Amino acid sequence: MSGTLADRFGRVWKRMGATDEGRPVFAEVWHAWEEPHRHYHGVNHLRDCLAELDGAPPTQADRDLAEVALWFHDAVYVPGATDNEARSAEWASRALTSAGVSRARADEIARLIQLTDHDAPAADPTGALVCDVDLSILGRPAPEFEDYERRIRAEYRSVTDPLYRAGRAAVLAGLLARDPLYRSEYFRTRFERPARQNLKRSLEALGGG
Repeated sequence: MSGTLADRFGRVWKRMGATDEGRPVFAEVWHAWEEPHRHYHGVNHLRDCLAELDGAPPTQADRDLAEVALWFHDAVYVPGATDNEARSAEWASRALTSAGVSRARADEIARLIQLTDHDAPAADPTGALVCDVDLSILGRPAPEFEDYERRIRAEYRSVTDPLYRAGRAAVLAGLLARDPLYRSEYFRTRFERPARQNLKRSLEALGGG
């Protein structure tokens, strides 16, 4: 467990209005992120998301709400499940309100977490920030993107190759169809073009290009 990250979590937890520094909550969330089946959706993804959030310039987005949402956005992760985001949002909401955080803030964080199912583009600055951070991996240099794709496949190792190819191609094609893929200018400038190149190349490899 990272003491530095525990301290960071405690600070934002207090800024939310919690009555404590959330050490037990951090321990539970960190344990979830460390689950062995998380070949991609693990602690390195969490660290990467926090680093991307830190690097983003000031905007109208509420960065504290975004940060708490990112801490919880994959707190529940079962490959192939359709309710990961809903269950993660429920966990966050329950933990926040139990710590004395207002229902309004807890509900907003739950909404932000739900957006990371990426069923539809975010329409508000804070939602855009959370989703763009989560999708930033798509626009990384080709070797990093290809490693991401391998790790996703490892999470679905129980799925037969034909089924995986069809399902993964549908997900990537849906993302590629968005225009723009990234909703905030900062992420769009950095990642839009390489993300589209990566997605097209991956779709071709899957036979869906």
